[in-house]
Amino acid sequence: MSNYELAVGSNHCSVSNTLDIIGGKWKVLIIHHLQHAPKRFNQLGRDLPDITQRMLTLQLKELVRDGIVKRLDFQEVPPKVEYSLTEQGKTLLPVLDAMHVWG
Repeated sequence: MSNYELAVGSNHCSVSNTLDIIGGKWKVLIIHHLQHAPKRFNQLGRDLPDITQRMLTLQLKELVRDGIVKRLDFQEVPPKVEYSLTEQGKTLLPVLDAMHVWG
């Protein structure tokens, strides 16, 4: 029996855990757009024109909560906030590269 088969049969399947964190239509795309440089909220919105502001806000909050994305608040007027990948988030880049090649 392979390690994968054992993991699938357990309560803590690594594929399931990963999908819990990056699953859905938008999270992988957000990660993709953050891979080269930090971006502000409105720039991410322009990069993903079909996402609503509410959905972008929700997805970013979840990615920050899960340690994939870092939110940096510059505490200035007007408010300036940037989003970037954490070190943990950068470990997903080979997965995105593989998806790119496959697609």
